[in-house]
Amino acid sequence: MPIDSKRIPGPEETFSPDLYSKTTIKKKLLQENGQRSDGRTLEEIRPIFLKAGVVSQARGSAYIEARNTKVICAVYGPHEVQRREGFSMQGTLRCEFKYATFACHSRRQHQKDNEEKQLGLVIQQALQPAICLHKFPKSQLDIFVTVLQNDGSALSAALTCASVAVADAGIEMYDVIVGCALRQAGVETSMLDPTTSEEFRSRLDPDETVNTAVNHGSVTVAYLPSLNQLSAVQQTGELDHEVAVQCLKKCIEGCVGMFPVVNQCLIRAVKRKSQKAKQMAEKQQTTSMDEST
Repeated sequence: MPIDSKRIPGPEETFSPDLYSKTTIKKKLLQENGQRSDGRTLEEIRPIFLKAGVVSQARGSAYIEARNTKVICAVYGPHEVQRREGFSMQGTLRCEFKYATFACHSRRQHQKDNEEKQLGLVIQQALQPAICLHKFPKSQLDIFVTVLQNDGSALSAALTCASVAVADAGIEMYDVIVGCALRQAGVETSMLDPTTSEEFRSRLDPDETVNTAVNHGSVTVAYLPSLNQLSAVQQTGELDHEVAVQCLKKCIEGCVGMFPVVNQCLIRAVKRKSQKAKQMAEKQQTTSMDEST
């Protein structure tokens, strides 16, 4: 067979890239002292860093960081709805959720997959009851959420980040939204703010059949603290009625604990914007006085 000189000949033998990848050691959910692998207790959440106004070109933005879980959100609009959209006297909300290609352990694709589309729909449905959509009729508000690094509880962090970004944009809201996630492993073990190694997975190795039993799953809630209402609840796995109610109560307690962080973040953002507006006004006044003289 003649050799094609225009093509690079491949190797005779090939090996799977998994042979060269680092083997992941499976960690136990709880240590002997009753704490988790990162030293936290069952009801302890990770330290949170939250800042608004991080994207200068967006009308509103926010960035949240819970150790190795990092999410950024940008809000644009309201702007005119496209003609192909249906007429509505209330404003519409569009949310896009996307993992960065380098956010997870395995590389993500540039195109959105079904999981990202579903999570974007969950965030959209959770924010709709909290935003005064009737204030901007025939308009659309765009929310873009990007997960920069995922170490568990990405959806709950995205809910909080998106709510702060909408508030930073000056959109009227009934209340801000605080998200919290919980991992239920058995009747007695409930872990708030789970990491990637602690999150529930429906598909596991054949020898790990414990997670397929009852009362093993995860719950994520979107809570409105001032109104004391839930705008969205997402559950995976199988939980009894009594256990599910206890999970909701613990998630609400976690949201209440995170609400002061959200409150202080918005207060700092308002002070920063008012100070900047004051400086701009003083600068314009000085410029006008110089021109008059």
